[in-house]
Amino acid sequence: MDDRLILALDQGTTGSTALLVTAELQVLARANVEFPQIYPKPGWVEHDPAAIWHSVEQSIKNVLEEVPDATQRIAAIGITNQRETTVIWDRQSGQPIHNAIVWQCRRTADRTSELKDAGLEPLFKERTGLVLDPYFSGTKIAWQLDHVDGARARAERGELAFGTIDTFLVWKLTAGARHVTDASNASRTLLFNIHDGCWDDELAEHLTVPAAVLPEVVSCSEYYGQTHNVVGLPDGIPVCGMAGDQQAALFGQACFEPGDTKCTYGTGAFLLQNTGQEPISSDFGLLTTVAWKLGNTTTYALEGSVFIAGAAVQWLRDGLQLFETAPDIEDLAASVSSSDGVVVVPAFVGLGAPYWDSEARGAVLGVTRGTTRAHLARATLDGIALSCLDLVSAMARDSGCTLPALRVDGGAANNNLLMQIQSDLLGTDVIRPRQLETTALGAACLAGLSVGIFEGLDDIRSRWQTERTFQPAADCSYVEPLKNRWQRSVEAVRSLGRLS
Repeated sequence: MDDRLILALDQGTTGSTALLVTAELQVLARANVEFPQIYPKPGWVEHDPAAIWHSVEQSIKNVLEEVPDATQRIAAIGITNQRETTVIWDRQSGQPIHNAIVWQCRRTADRTSELKDAGLEPLFKERTGLVLDPYFSGTKIAWQLDHVDGARARAERGELAFGTIDTFLVWKLTAGARHVTDASNASRTLLFNIHDGCWDDELAEHLTVPAAVLPEVVSCSEYYGQTHNVVGLPDGIPVCGMAGDQQAALFGQACFEPGDTKCTYGTGAFLLQNTGQEPISSDFGLLTTVAWKLGNTTTYALEGSVFIAGAAVQWLRDGLQLFETAPDIEDLAASVSSSDGVVVVPAFVGLGAPYWDSEARGAVLGVTRGTTRAHLARATLDGIALSCLDLVSAMARDSGCTLPALRVDGGAANNNLLMQIQSDLLGTDVIRPRQLETTALGAACLAGLSVGIFEGLDDIRSRWQTERTFQPAADCSYVEPLKNRWQRSVEAVRSLGRLS
C-alpha cells in the first residue's frame, strides 16, 4: 500500500485551504484559514499578499497537526489558485509593491474600454481566447506600474516580478528560487498566445507590460523547485503541480476526453468542457482557455460562467430571510411540485455567459396571490439550473459535441433537488463524485503525476469515484414550458436593463 501523501494548497478568494490527499484520492485532513477583503473604492477589490501567505502557512500548520506523521509522508505539493488576481513584488526583497488586485476588481474598466474602442478586441480574442475585460490580469499589471512611484522604471530594469497567485506561492515556497507560472494561469492574463504557447510581445506592447516582469511558463505537472524555509514544513519537498482553480477542478473530475464537462456550483457557476488539443473559438459568448499542459501537450477548454448561483440562495436566506441555513432550501423547494409559474432570473450583477449583459438585473416574474416562499425557493433552484443550461447549449453549438454527462462539484452540488432539476433540463446524467474537493484534488493529481504516485491519466480515472448519478425523470413534460418561460423572462430582464 502506498502511504505517501500529497499536500494540496487551494488558495481561494476568501481563504486558503490545505489538504492532505492519499494515493487513493481520499482527503485525509483539511484546514481552512480566511483572510480579510479590502475594498478601497466601490468596485475595487484588493488582498494583502502578506495576509494571503500567512493564511497559507497557517493552513499548512493546522492540517499537519491533524496527521502526526504527515511531514515524513508528503511526497509532493500541488497548487491551485484564484485566477487573474495580480501581485507585483521586488525580486531582491520579495516585498510586494502594492496590494494584490483581485480578479473581481473593476478599476481598469476604462482601460479595457479604450482598447475595445481602438478595435483591438478581435486581436486579443484570436490570440488569447479571451474578451477584453478588467477580469483578466494584463490591465491590472499596467495599473500597478503606472500608479506606484517608480514602478515602471524598476520593471523595465528587471527589478520587479509579476505573478498570479500560483507564481507568488511557488516563489514563497521555494524562497525565491523560481519565478514561474503554469500554462492554465498564463492563459488568463491577456498576454499569452494560447496557440503558440508563449507570451505575446505585441499584446504586451498594447497593454504596456514590460516582458522583464513576466514569469517563465511551465507545464502543469513538473518539478518547479523544493520547499525552503516554510514554517512547519521540512526543506526539500518537491513543488510540482499547478493549475488555476477551474482548470484544476476539470482535471480533478477526471474530464480527460474531449466533450467531458464539469460544472462547479459555488457563489457563481463555472462550466468547463474539455475540447482536446485544438482550441475552439467561441461564437456564442464563451471563453477559450488552456485546460492544462502535460509535457509538451496542451489540452484546451471552453469556459462559461454564471455570475450568481449559490449567491441566489444566500439572498433568499439573508435578504428575504426565507430560511435559516442554505441547505434548508432543498426541503422548502421540494414541498411544492413546481414553481407554479414563478421565474427567478438571478442576474443580480448582470448576466454572464452567453449573454454578457452588464445592464441586466435580477427579477422575480409570474407572482400571484397564491405564490409562497416555497415557490420562490423552487424558482430560484430552477433559475440556477436554467442559467447552466444556457451555457451547455452555447457549448454544444460551439463544439458540436453532444453532452454525454455532466460532472458536478461545489457546495450547491450537495442539493439533490437542484441536481435532479439540472439532469431533467439537460436530458442527461448528472454525476456527483464521492470527493467534492475537486479543485484541490486536481492540484493533487497533477503533483502526484510528477512524482510517480499516479502512472497516468487512466490510473487517476480508475481511482476517481462516483457518489451518486442523477438521471432524467421518466416524466419531464414540465421542461419545455419551463425553458420557454425562462427565455421570455431573460429577454424581459435584458429589456428592463436597457430602459434604466
